[in-house]
Amino acid sequence: MSKIEIRTAQASEYETFRTVFAAAMMFEPSFDELSAELFEPERALVATDDGKVIGTTRVLTRDLSVPGAVVDAAHVTSVGVLPTHRRRGVMSGLIGRQLREVPEAIAVLWASEPAIYGRFGYATSSWKVGYEADLHRVGPPNDRLRPGELGELTTEDALKELPPILRRLQEQRPGVSSRTEPAWRKHLEDKPEDRHGWNALRILVHRDESGTIDGYALWRGKINWTQTGPLNEVLLEELAAPEPAAYKAIWQYLLTMDLSGKLGYGFASVDEALVHLVATPTALDRRLGEGLWVRVTDVPRALSQRRYSVPLDVVLEVTDDLIAANTGRFRLTADGAAVTCVRTEDAADLSLSVTELGATYLGARSLAEFVPTGRVIEHTPGVLSQVSAAFRWAVAPVSLEIF
Repeated sequence: MSKIEIRTAQASEYETFRTVFAAAMMFEPSFDELSAELFEPERALVATDDGKVIGTTRVLTRDLSVPGAVVDAAHVTSVGVLPTHRRRGVMSGLIGRQLREVPEAIAVLWASEPAIYGRFGYATSSWKVGYEADLHRVGPPNDRLRPGELGELTTEDALKELPPILRRLQEQRPGVSSRTEPAWRKHLEDKPEDRHGWNALRILVHRDESGTIDGYALWRGKINWTQTGPLNEVLLEELAAPEPAAYKAIWQYLLTMDLSGKLGYGFASVDEALVHLVATPTALDRRLGEGLWVRVTDVPRALSQRRYSVPLDVVLEVTDDLIAANTGRFRLTADGAAVTCVRTEDAADLSLSVTELGATYLGARSLAEFVPTGRVIEHTPGVLSQVSAAFRWAVAPVSLEIF
């Protein structure tokens, strides 16, 4: 009888790791030096069957903006099990060990199959909006723009200029992940074989009146000529424009592209200001989808490292089937930047699991939505409204990439 074991990956197993994950996800593996550089073997787990790797998962070391702060977050990716070893508890073993071992107080991921991750305490914590804009109908921003300048950067210049813009966006909005220098190089990598019919990546930037870059967009074009004339397509891959003038100018540029009829963008927030800039918002054709999933791995530390919209003093009774230290009652007190969360024996005001904490962690969802199904129970009348208001945040979270 075969024996399945789970262990930390070795640096020499990079290609094996990618091959197994690719087979689990049904795509062809590819190998390059940059991807190998981003592989952190000490943060990767493999499941083996008699010594052969049959399952994988790993963590990217990155930080994440949360309400009022930027914190370390385990960015989980490459979760897969070979089809020959399904329904044998391999994934449960990999994810369970990973969650118990990560040093960060929260883990985050994009769910390729949402039904899987709810079993392990993950929950959708943000939403993403996809746009398919009809450029012939939508109408560009038409109010007066503050003087500024648009231009383009080379990849090498972008590696120096863009990270501070992303950091400023993190300071404004939850859900945004940082990138290390190698991660930026991978993100801006533009191999012709990876373009799938689109043109080369363009790096558009906006400079304020002093010449400082204060916003950028990564986009591609695709030629499309019909019998009635040109109907080219624009694909916006990423936009980070913390300053309103940059935001408006970049969108005006993208929405008025010559010879183009359609623009697609898949990572907008639910409160995206674009709808207030165009003449015909219905021409944006918006589609709502799940964004980032959050799993709380250390309840008191996770709750104390974010901020809250209103003062709070509440006892939460939390349950966690995977991490025993998360089960119990915790007193959460918050007043501005002063936040504490400690274990207590006091009576609970509200009962919930780590799943509901993850759902509400980025400030996009209310705990009240879980009451009708009994997943959140109010013990002290009126406390649910107070806690829901405290966890909510003024701006919706947004995640700019699938990692």
